[in-house]
Amino acid sequence: FDSLLIGLTATPRDELDRNTYTLFDLEDKVPTDAYELSDAVNDGYLVPPKAVSVPLRFQREGISYEDLSEDEKDQWDALEWDEEGEIPDRVEAQAVNKWLFNIDTVDKVLEHLMTRGIKVAGGDRLGKTIFFAKNQAHAEFIEERFNANYPHLKGEFARIITFKTEYAQTLIDDFSEKEKNPHIAVSVDMLDTGIDVPECVNLVFFKLVRSKTKFWQMIGRGTRLCENLFGPDKHKTEFYVFDFCQNLEYFAQNPEATDGSVSESLGTRLFKAKLELAQKLDTEQEQDDGWKSVTVGEDKPAYNDPHTDAHVRTFLLEQLQEEVAAMNVDNFVVRAKRKLVEKFAKPEAWSKLSGEDFNELGHEIAGLPSELPAENEEAKRFDLLILNLQLAVLNAEPSFTRLQRQVITIAGLLEEQSTIPMINKQLALLQNIQSDGWWEDVTTPMLEIVRRRIRDLVKLIEKKKRKPVYTDFEDQMGEQTDVELPGVTTSDETFAAFRRKARTFLRQHDDHVSIDKLRNNIALTPNDLTELERLLIENGVGSEEYIEQAKQDNEGLGLFVRSLVGLDRQAAKDAMNKFLNGKTWTANQIEFINLIVNHLTENGTMDPAMLYESPFTDVTPLGPDGIFTSAQIDELLAILNDVRNAALAA
Repeated sequence: FDSLLIGLTATPRDELDRNTYTLFDLEDKVPTDAYELSDAVNDGYLVPPKAVSVPLRFQREGISYEDLSEDEKDQWDALEWDEEGEIPDRVEAQAVNKWLFNIDTVDKVLEHLMTRGIKVAGGDRLGKTIFFAKNQAHAEFIEERFNANYPHLKGEFARIITFKTEYAQTLIDDFSEKEKNPHIAVSVDMLDTGIDVPECVNLVFFKLVRSKTKFWQMIGRGTRLCENLFGPDKHKTEFYVFDFCQNLEYFAQNPEATDGSVSESLGTRLFKAKLELAQKLDTEQEQDDGWKSVTVGEDKPAYNDPHTDAHVRTFLLEQLQEEVAAMNVDNFVVRAKRKLVEKFAKPEAWSKLSGEDFNELGHEIAGLPSELPAENEEAKRFDLLILNLQLAVLNAEPSFTRLQRQVITIAGLLEEQSTIPMINKQLALLQNIQSDGWWEDVTTPMLEIVRRRIRDLVKLIEKKKRKPVYTDFEDQMGEQTDVELPGVTTSDETFAAFRRKARTFLRQHDDHVSIDKLRNNIALTPNDLTELERLLIENGVGSEEYIEQAKQDNEGLGLFVRSLVGLDRQAAKDAMNKFLNGKTWTANQIEFINLIVNHLTENGTMDPAMLYESPFTDVTPLGPDGIFTSAQIDELLAILNDVRNAALAA
């Protein structure tokens, strides 16, 4: 055809046999244009990877007989290595997971993934994960070891998806659904490319990859955006790459490193909250002359009718005992705590707990995987809300009012759907909860009844109204406050602490009208500045002294806040488009403008003097003078000045 030839590819090739660049008469690795992963991430179209580098000696160095323990040497000698009966001195790294499969190697990889991978469902379930295996036998061994360590998830949670899998497309379709099994797909080549699962948040490289094109295609499986993955308005912002085979080193890639996810799951927080409430009830009862122990498994009232604090305590400890009893001591995570798990799996261990028992349960047992059937996430979050509210009642904490409002809000949302029979059955209770009188003498048994009757209804709240249920409860014991100790810190250090605290607070409240204006380059009014100052002072972010210092150092409060929250990237682009539109620019000029956009996005404003420093002088040693005319520079500086003035409310 007599036409121009245009090619668009996700990953250009420079291999000799199939070279994308040669096809278009281009120099290798110099495309006509490129849109890099970093650009797509900055523009909000993709999420970035975080690398989790995990060295495994056998996987990287092979196995030498002389390095083994005496027991392991006996096992080595007893193996049937070949038909001739020859026993090797070592097995090279290339053979591991090709024809030699080591149980502990795979178990360690699974343990690392299951404890450090990104979790969903309140941190209780591993997010969608693709396991890149070496071959079919390796994939089958991974699935076998997973099922051995998690028998209650056997055959469902982790599945092999390869070209040999029957009904592979059905499994892929199920994997692509957020709540459906499988949640781990163990693949050999089949899922390396061409699959789009936005919920995928963990990639496990358990094989060598030596094609750069293929490596980047595999990385691409995790880059998709996924809104509301962790709850309403809690979107996917990153994914983890667990590399056990030095692929990152080979390709000299260096995504931002991470140790993996170590935050406490919803289940762990529930376990600890139940434990804390039980301990508090013990303390309360011991101070009462009429204290008596209620034995776990005995003296239980009707399911929805706990009469006393002692009954509440009994229910709590029965739930905890049941959870511990369902822990599989053969699981590699539980195995290290086997003695304690076996101790607390017995009901009699819970009748009278000592301080040491509470400590062991909270620090050693909480967080271990249990094989109890999975429960609805909304119900568990409501459980945690009520548990924290019960603690607030007993401890007379100021957080009581905030937690109370959340419960009242949930009750109101449920009442709006009283046409649903399950909700209508609890209508009287829902209406009582919303009255002030009900809360005047509220007790832990009253709140326990609310928890039991409402927990399974919370999931019925319309999605768009569920936000109160997804409140982060981790810091419910009270907000952190900075305490200045005279002579310990310098004024610079304390102001730096104020600045960090202000940045965190402001970014958490970026929907506030004044902050939204600053982020979107909309001119502030004097009233906006007054409102910002009130917001910071009333929420205990900083004193009037610090705010006054911030004004002086930054030529006004607006510029100070803008420096903390930055400029929305699209707003920065729109400002620069006034300069770019209607003209033809060189690649260097466009790159220079993109650097300005990046700086404004991060810092909110820009001192013109910075245009003559790196990274701008990396594009042109003379700064803007080297690539723009005097008139163009004046226009550019005027735009930067306009961006700055929008935050001044002058």
